[in-house]
Amino acid sequence: MRPKTEQSLKRNRKQRELRGTQVNTKMLQTGSVWGFSGSTMTSLMFFWAMYKQIFPYHLQVHIEKYVYKLMGWVSSSVHIKFNEYSGEGLEKSEAYDSIRNYLSTKSTALGNRLKANESKNSKSLVLSLDDHETVEDVFQGVKVKWSSSVRENHNRSSTNRDKGFGERRYLTLSFHSRHREMITKTYLDHVLREGKEIGLKKRERKLYTNNSSHDWSSWRSGSKWSNVSFDHPATFESLAMDPEKKEEIKKDLIKFSKGKDYYKKVGKPWKRGYLLFGPPGTGKSTMISAMANFLEYDVYDLELTTVADNSELKKLMLDTKGKSIVVIEDIDCSLDLTGQRKKKEEEDEDGEDEEAMKEAEKKKKYSKVTLSGLLNAIDGLWSACSGEKIIVFTTNFVDNLDPALIRRGRMDNHIEMSYCRFEAFKVLAKNYLEIESHDMYGEIKRLVEEVDMSPADVAENLMPKSEEEDVEICLNRLVMSLEEEKEKARKMAEEEEKNKAEKET
Repeated sequence: MRPKTEQSLKRNRKQRELRGTQVNTKMLQTGSVWGFSGSTMTSLMFFWAMYKQIFPYHLQVHIEKYVYKLMGWVSSSVHIKFNEYSGEGLEKSEAYDSIRNYLSTKSTALGNRLKANESKNSKSLVLSLDDHETVEDVFQGVKVKWSSSVRENHNRSSTNRDKGFGERRYLTLSFHSRHREMITKTYLDHVLREGKEIGLKKRERKLYTNNSSHDWSSWRSGSKWSNVSFDHPATFESLAMDPEKKEEIKKDLIKFSKGKDYYKKVGKPWKRGYLLFGPPGTGKSTMISAMANFLEYDVYDLELTTVADNSELKKLMLDTKGKSIVVIEDIDCSLDLTGQRKKKEEEDEDGEDEEAMKEAEKKKKYSKVTLSGLLNAIDGLWSACSGEKIIVFTTNFVDNLDPALIRRGRMDNHIEMSYCRFEAFKVLAKNYLEIESHDMYGEIKRLVEEVDMSPADVAENLMPKSEEEDVEICLNRLVMSLEEEKEKARKMAEEEEKNKAEKET
């Protein structure tokens, strides 16, 4: 028994030594593989860094173009790129937006990296494909891949200088070459159609304001416009205006919104101009909000004093979408547009206030937009680049505007926003006091027809200031205010007559 035990021990010892040798061999092999991989990665990183340093950017573009072409000869895959901006980067691509909408439904279920955005129209977060993420889609049994990418824009050309060195996004569709015909003719049509429908369903209307053209490159993606959700509550029903006049405006807006074929037939761009004029507080801004809510359009609030020149103004207008209202409020104050067709001698007649001269000089330093540049932007050849757009000018002093700025064809519909009369008062009384008739209506009707009081002032008098104030108190307050305004107007008229008589004598 003892010899056998010694033999067994020797045999077991040899087996352990053999297994140890095998383990050491495998470890050495694994170490060699990792060492080789590490040295390879180090070499690749070194050559990549040298490549970036040695070759200038414009040469890198050509090299990479031929590398991609060589890869295309070797690979059987087809790649189609969709840029965020079409053409020379002046106009946002509708196809890109539609594809993003379509992929948002796929990325929620299949994507690993997602963007989450808050939407006021939705109770839940809106998820979309993040940058540098890939998601798969299957159509009629064919598998395709979509990739979302972003790169720095290094184009210094004049057409792209407004983008500075901002980011440029694009989507890439990859599929096998044998499915080329089906993908290009059937699948892409399906994607664009579905994406457009999704966009309409989840569309959240926006209020845009233009960023200073000097700072476009510092904004994310070189954006020309910043935006917030547009949720102004104004409607035509709550607007203090004669009902017949409101109905005319609504019919005009409906006719315009359905007039795509008509405008094409008569050979005009699908746009319409509105001039809103009247004293302060008469509801010009409220009218714009009511129009936007009625048509479900976005609003672009264009501040001319932050626009560098006529060229930048055109780019801003090109970057606006259809189904929108472009607003220039107080156009007589935005820039010195009223006197640019007059001779300088006429402008300087009787001298000029020193403060006014300083203010005008200050505006010139920031903006060189001219009257002709504004006219070309809203009514020239470039204005036809996007349809279904309404241009709105507002002013307190319509007589100060250059006739060329407000002629028919540019400002097609001139709407006077006047002082509050009885029909407008009834709308305000219904809105603020929830009444349609009262014993004091007769006296109020007489006063509002005699006294010039803005709807904003009437509304302020009608609004209850506490829980204790009832209809009687609010209406009496309005009557007292109207009487005070009437007396003030009488005294001013007497003073003017007195001054006139003194001058004549």
